Amino acid sequence: MTRIDSAMVLAAGKGMRMRPLTDRVPKPLVEVDRRSLLDRLLDRLEAAGIARAVVNVHHLADQIEARLARREAEGLGPATLVSDERDALLETGGGVARALPLLGEGPFLICNADTLWRQGFADPIRDLVRGFDPERMDALLLVAPTATAIGLEGLGDFLMDPEGRLTRRPESRVAPFVYAGCAVMKPESFHDLPEGAFSLNLLWDRAIERERLFGLRLDGQFLHVGTIPAIAEAELALADVG
Repeated sequence: MTRIDSAMVLAAGKGMRMRPLTDRVPKPLVEVDRRSLLDRLLDRLEAAGIARAVVNVHHLADQIEARLARREAEGLGPATLVSDERDALLETGGGVARALPLLGEGPFLICNADTLWRQGFADPIRDLVRGFDPERMDALLLVAPTATAIGLEGLGDFLMDPEGRLTRRPESRVAPFVYAGCAVMKPESFHDLPEGAFSLNLLWDRAIERERLFGLRLDGQFLHVGTIPAIAEAELALADVG
């Protein structure tokens, strides 16, 4: 099994669809059931054995840096480093590319700071780490059933074959799987890149062309907290233990 102990946490976005709340609070610090999305994710990374998280910052960056400093003072892991994007927002791919020197030489996790799910029996982060095979895969994405996701708007993202390979949703069709906000990638995939901002979708489409983009089905329920009303929906789902 490939050792993975670093994670890139994408926390730089402006959270425009959650305005006016995100005019004063960065989306990663929005609370769901009295705990911020960022704290929930970092707690899960630590529980899964991830030793280091690189967190990128742009919008209301000082607040996120202050929260990371408080976690460190409280002895909460994982250890965190900041990748500063105050000069320019680099999107998902550009943000990871800038942070590569901080992430080490081996494969690493990439997680959206607002990633949230209602967990089943398995630990999805541990399963991603265990499931990544660099000989066959350029990326392994956590995907969730579109039909059971809470707060989701849209038609889903991917089709998945019996071996786990992903392809894009055909136009005008509903796809059975949606990206659930976490993936494993390796540094060597980040080559021949545009200058500045670009999306991870560029690299995932390259992987699809090579039949090297794979998915791991989430054991649990994906909670997409993309709007203010979705906060209440997520809280209801987390409270539903029946």
